[in-house]
Amino acid sequence: MNTYETSYTVESESWDNVFAHWQQTDGFLRWNCLFVLPVWLKTWWDSFGRSDALYLLSIRHEGRAIGIAPLQRRGNTVRLIGDENVCDHLDFIVAPQTSATFYRILLKHLKQDGVNRLELEPVRPDSSVMTQLLPVAENIGCKISNAAADISYELSLPDSWEDYLTMLSAKERHEIRRKLRRLYEAGQISYRLVDNDFSVKNEMEAFLELFRSNRSDKAEFMNDRMVSFFRGLSEALNQAQILKLFFLDLDERPVAATLCFNYQSTMYLYNNGYDKRFGSLSVGLLGKVLSIKESIQSGQKTYDFLKGAEGYKRRLGGQPIQLYRYRIELR
Repeated sequence: MNTYETSYTVESESWDNVFAHWQQTDGFLRWNCLFVLPVWLKTWWDSFGRSDALYLLSIRHEGRAIGIAPLQRRGNTVRLIGDENVCDHLDFIVAPQTSATFYRILLKHLKQDGVNRLELEPVRPDSSVMTQLLPVAENIGCKISNAAADISYELSLPDSWEDYLTMLSAKERHEIRRKLRRLYEAGQISYRLVDNDFSVKNEMEAFLELFRSNRSDKAEFMNDRMVSFFRGLSEALNQAQILKLFFLDLDERPVAATLCFNYQSTMYLYNNGYDKRFGSLSVGLLGKVLSIKESIQSGQKTYDFLKGAEGYKRRLGGQPIQLYRYRIELR
């Protein structure tokens, strides 16, 4: 523990302590980013965090945490825990009313602890990194560089399915209705949510099989370590009541699966897979379309397609959001 200014301390944290902070219900700390929830970060660390040292820090004022820095360290460089392969965007966990103090003390501590570079990627324009950290870093004379990263897409959801269809172009609206009609004419259709512990474990295997069967690059991506991550993540997020695993069945046979996460009134489309033998019925696309419909009907406010510039995201109403990577040199 190091003391900075009056009654502020910087402390190394354990995973158990970070989980305890998350489970507090006073709303003081803002856990706005899905990908830095402890259930996500711990699962990622267990699967991939082998090459760097864990560098979990909190800053406290009179014993109360005003922010958490989920970092990993390699030599004189620190970066946010996670990676762009499976974490669409990252951030710090900060109490908004004390953010400037949090970042000022954090940067001072990092420098005194021998850190000379802070790498932050990918981050959204509305992240704490861009709205709060960067002004503090600039004010104290840090050298800041940035580059565009990926593109994410996000959709503000209306109140009804018909309102959503009206938002789309006439061509896209017609295509969705036509494809749905063809699908329902092909046989007995059901769209189901898997959300109990026993079923999630079994049905994740069906999801992984559909995912790997789509394309050779997907099969290559889903190696043994990635499979372990997906299994652990689905179990952890299901226990946290965040996981939404949807299956599109044709004649009681799963032909498409959509892996989503529901957090703070936003449905996140994380990944999907489908049976190529039913590609002529557009089951991959319709699995995602039906997840949008389910999101509207369950009262979600936002549908986040997450990163990637696939054309269907724009056609289905997504609006682009530029993601960035930042490097801060401490002086």
